[in-house]
Amino acid sequence: MTLIIRSDYHAVPLIEKNGIKWISLDQAKTQDIRPLRIGILNIMPLGEQYELNLLNPLGLSVLQIEPIWIRLKSHAYKTWPEGHLDQLYSNYEEATKNYPLDGLIVTGAPVEHLDFEDVRYWAEIVEIINDARKNCPSTLGLCWGAMALAYMAGVEKTIFDQKLFGVFELQNLASSHPIMGALDDTFFCPQSRIAGTSNEQMEAAHNKGDLNLLAFGQESGYPIFETTDQKQIMHMGHPEYNSRRLVYEAKRDLSNPTVPSIHNFDINNPKNIWRMHRNTFFQQWIRFCYIKISLK
Repeated sequence: MTLIIRSDYHAVPLIEKNGIKWISLDQAKTQDIRPLRIGILNIMPLGEQYELNLLNPLGLSVLQIEPIWIRLKSHAYKTWPEGHLDQLYSNYEEATKNYPLDGLIVTGAPVEHLDFEDVRYWAEIVEIINDARKNCPSTLGLCWGAMALAYMAGVEKTIFDQKLFGVFELQNLASSHPIMGALDDTFFCPQSRIAGTSNEQMEAAHNKGDLNLLAFGQESGYPIFETTDQKQIMHMGHPEYNSRRLVYEAKRDLSNPTVPSIHNFDINNPKNIWRMHRNTFFQQWIRFCYIKISLK
């Protein structure tokens, strides 16, 4: 149906340009519809620019979605414009004080090279994720957010010799899964990371009954998986990226000799071959959250 957005939100012109339906908070209050409150813990660099990457797929939902932007109290947000956090974001306690979240997204972060315990805001992340597991239908971790969830599930992070960078083919391993079942048997998704999880550890966690493995790629291993209670789903890729974000990262890394040329993506003629995966994956996750709420 539509997104519920503040009328002074900075990206309203882009939202309209992309054909995303939206209404203001005041308009939403006059309607007899309870929107899904989807928390977005955004710790991406240049996070203000990144927001549209998530609003695009969320805005395609047949359900009414209210994005709840969440900030960390222990993070500096150095690459963000001054004032943006104060205008739009609240901390987790404020976001959940009066109403529960119907789903939580934990984004990536440029800290893959660090041990989790060495990340300044790690303790706060753990506290939020543990609370969400108790009180929220589903938590979706993207890129580093997925690695963090995997680590909390007992799977260690592996630092790669070379960055995994480009658009890679994945095989759907769970055709009867409530989210993955709507995806093609093979699909494409961007990967942009210097770390991940080893196939051996993922298979061991699966054999122990700790994780369900949902997708596999020759180059990217098992990037999509979930806890067996289905309270947490992890996607170490970047299905939410639009072509502009991938072009930006590729151009940013051109002068870095440690980063390989981007795989299967032409920055001079960018083509999005993962959009259907993005849209379907997020719509099925929203549907999954809605069903879980309805069954309470």
